Amino acid sequence: MKQLTVGYFGPEATFTHLAVCSCFPADAVQRAYATIPQCMDAVSKGEVDLAVVPLENALEGSVNLTIDYLIHEEALSIVGEMTAPIRQHLLVHPSKAESWETLDVIQSHPHAIAQCHQFLKKQYPDIPHRPVESTGYAAKYISEHPEEAAGAIANEIAAQTYGLTIAKKDIHDYPHNHTRFVILHKDPKASFPMNAGFSSKPKTTIVVSLPKDDQSGALHRVLSAFSWRNLNLSKIESRPTKTGLGHYLFIIDIEKEMDDVLVPGAIQELEAIGCEVKLLGSYQTYELTNEK
Repeated sequence: MKQLTVGYFGPEATFTHLAVCSCFPADAVQRAYATIPQCMDAVSKGEVDLAVVPLENALEGSVNLTIDYLIHEEALSIVGEMTAPIRQHLLVHPSKAESWETLDVIQSHPHAIAQCHQFLKKQYPDIPHRPVESTGYAAKYISEHPEEAAGAIANEIAAQTYGLTIAKKDIHDYPHNHTRFVILHKDPKASFPMNAGFSSKPKTTIVVSLPKDDQSGALHRVLSAFSWRNLNLSKIESRPTKTGLGHYLFIIDIEKEMDDVLVPGAIQELEAIGCEVKLLGSYQTYELTNEK
């Protein structure tokens, strides 16, 4: 049996990497990519079987690069989704473990810095925050520069990977922060091994472009197609079509698998009123509960 290869938005020890380690078997080959587009391109080129990239954070909102690249650039399908808790810790080099309260700089991904605003405001009101490309990179930098009185905001796996000390655990402002990660594949019906023990439920994601003649009440008619069929929508979000100001498309998450009647019927109704509909995927969502 061919060994599974999984590409992820890296580097090593980011939250995306943590999700990959939690969900996929230990013998899966993991490959980190520096950017979300590179990770998605790797699937199209056949370098990896699957790509795992962040889609949405509960505090910071959608990752627009993932959404736009999926809609406009790469013809990939969402074949799974993972939702993982985001726990941020203050990491320091072991040599700074006793002096962590007097650091000169804090570095991390801008989202991680924003998620720890209250802690930083209280503990380090007068030192600069250095934004870097990922939490994993922030931890790696600290491990390679022990001479600097610097701290990194990152997760527990980053501390383990780079030999850092967790000076302060759970420094995030909100305890219920989560990130959604999507699993992408060229084949919309692809199957792949997952670790046991995670709850799952079905979801279908579509992209809807409204009629070009700018019909009055068009969005209401779109939503009605799902409402009278009792199809629950967990999310509806607009994104620019990239064809001019005021032109939008809508990404819609339906809490149901692609069946033979209800979801296809809703799509047919949308197409009948002049909408363009693109299926991004019908898949299972997995809930991760523990940081490992």
